[in-house]
Amino acid sequence: MRTEALELADIFRTHGPAYLEAFGASLSNNQKKALRDICICRTAALGGYIEQCDQCGHCKISYCSCRNRNCPKCQGAARAAWLEQRASELLPVDYFHLVFTVPQSIAPLALQNPRVVYGILFRAASETLLQIAADPKHLGAHTGFLAVLHTWGQNLHAHPHLHCVVPGGGIAPSHSRWVSSGKKFFLPVKVLSRLFRAKFLALLKKAFFQGKLRFHGKLEPLGEERNFIALLNQTARTEWVVYAKPPFGGPQQVLKYLARYTHRVAISNQRLISLQQGKVTFRWKDYARGNQPRTMTLEATEFIRRFLLHVLPRGFVKIRHFGFLSNRCRQENIRLSRQLLAERRETVLPVSNSLGNSPSEEQEAKPADRCPTCQTGRMVRVESLPPQAALMAWPHSRFRIPLSGPDTS
Repeated sequence: MRTEALELADIFRTHGPAYLEAFGASLSNNQKKALRDICICRTAALGGYIEQCDQCGHCKISYCSCRNRNCPKCQGAARAAWLEQRASELLPVDYFHLVFTVPQSIAPLALQNPRVVYGILFRAASETLLQIAADPKHLGAHTGFLAVLHTWGQNLHAHPHLHCVVPGGGIAPSHSRWVSSGKKFFLPVKVLSRLFRAKFLALLKKAFFQGKLRFHGKLEPLGEERNFIALLNQTARTEWVVYAKPPFGGPQQVLKYLARYTHRVAISNQRLISLQQGKVTFRWKDYARGNQPRTMTLEATEFIRRFLLHVLPRGFVKIRHFGFLSNRCRQENIRLSRQLLAERRETVLPVSNSLGNSPSEEQEAKPADRCPTCQTGRMVRVESLPPQAALMAWPHSRFRIPLSGPDTS
């Protein structure tokens, strides 16, 4: 009887071969790589090392991580490192959370043209925020923000949207003062929604006439101009969703908030319930019915298909900075913003403040290298384990994936 918690890797190891035989020809190299990497993450295939306690002699094998950005087991360390970099950039103001969503009619087009359509989503949302914020009728300032792309809904269907985290205000055009936003909302969502819709559809139309879009299968008729324009016109008549959440506080809260969004994958291991008789059952929230918790059961091949829909093209950046927080001038603008906000001293928050403790406090409480058996000795690396190349062959006619090794790293 299985006692370990179900993991995404277990599903991929068990049903990956059948999925590849049936649909492997339609997968991108990046999707195949994600499938393989998740399967061999923290197993002997990637090698590892042996640690031994310097007091009681207890030994532990730790296998290496795959570091694939789609792997649910590899996001904790990546998130911590990213948040540590962001901690020194926070301003002593309230922060707002805005979500830009495209209609479901656009989702199939995005799946077939992810690099183009998701790029348009970033551009349309960023230009909208910057333009409305600069308007004297609204904020009248140059703002800055970061945007995180999510392509999934809770049921793993395609649901492209951007999470934007914005400080409550911006730098005046004269660079002489900080302009604060209201306490209850950042910018009017109806204005944002309609300008976002116009910009997105204009950019999508431009991409079509430049020949940047591809249409396959059921979308093939959209390759004809009249059909594509009809889709744009139909979509333009619907209201697009731009959602603004209430402000969630200042820099003390923003890191914890960011940790929820920046390094998520389509589904975490914690949401998986069971794998039985070729079917996967998982938890999800029904946002259409008041975030009601539900369970869903899918055929394993359908579950894998839905997960792989959200593997982004190689090199596509899913976390981007805009406005005065853009990479080129971020540090200079942060210094200016702090000066304008009359900040008396720089507050550099350690990333683990999002968890309630500073790194030094956590280390003193329970050092990472403390022996789990005697609780007094320290684990010392005594031997390296080379990768098992025979277990990494990919792709092959047979899906050669090792049995799960101890996940102790």
